[in-house]
Amino acid sequence: MSTLSTYDARRRRHRRVRGKVAGTAERPRLVVFRSNRGIFAQLVDDDLGRTVASADWLALRPFTGTKREQAAAVGRALAAAASAAGVTRCVFDRGGYLYHGRVKALADGAREGGLEF
Repeated sequence: MSTLSTYDARRRRHRRVRGKVAGTAERPRLVVFRSNRGIFAQLVDDDLGRTVASADWLALRPFTGTKREQAAAVGRALAAAASAAGVTRCVFDRGGYLYHGRVKALADGAREGGLEF
């Protein structure tokens, strides 16, 4: 029996969560992707298959601080873009990552910016 790689295990967890979580026009899905260098987030309306708002670490460059502070700033930027698009509530999709560290910092930053989930 072979064991899963870290990437495959995350993909499996994400597929399992996506079976239960879907975004609508009223409550889009807040999707998180975390790389080694930065973090990306977007609000997706799954009914229409379109992105409502997005934010990533590339818009913050040059950024001084830790990756956790960077993630919180991305969360606040996403909340600002969401309010400009008229979205106040969303459903959180952690993308198969643990709700810990940078993912939690992004969620806290988005809540601080005014998103409810």
